[in-house]
Amino acid sequence: MAGKRIQREIKTIEKMIKIYEKTYPAPIESPNFYQELFSYAVNRLEKCRYGEEKPACKQCPIHCYQPKMREQMKLVMRWAGPKMLIHHPILAVRHLLDDRKPVPDLPAKVNKRTAKSMGHDE
Repeated sequence: MAGKRIQREIKTIEKMIKIYEKTYPAPIESPNFYQELFSYAVNRLEKCRYGEEKPACKQCPIHCYQPKMREQMKLVMRWAGPKMLIHHPILAVRHLLDDRKPVPDLPAKVNKRTAKSMGHDE
């Protein structure tokens, strides 16, 4: 089971997706789109190489999201992020504080070759 930080990130993403979905319902041809996006995000968080010390995803040198999913999550976060201050202020503030943390060094189990193959260009 994921630690407290990862669990909080999962909860934050879930709330953001729900806020976004209220205004932008899933397309008819893909009714489970937001559930699939959420499941994908949870999978990525649970497999994060940084674990509990993870940086904010937008600052992370390892871009583990597929480009299409990453763009969709950016849309969700850009739109729902400001609304989180009204709907879920504690989660929003904690997320903002996490954004301010410096990016830790790559964990030992991630070498430069692995990071490069995952989209990190040094």
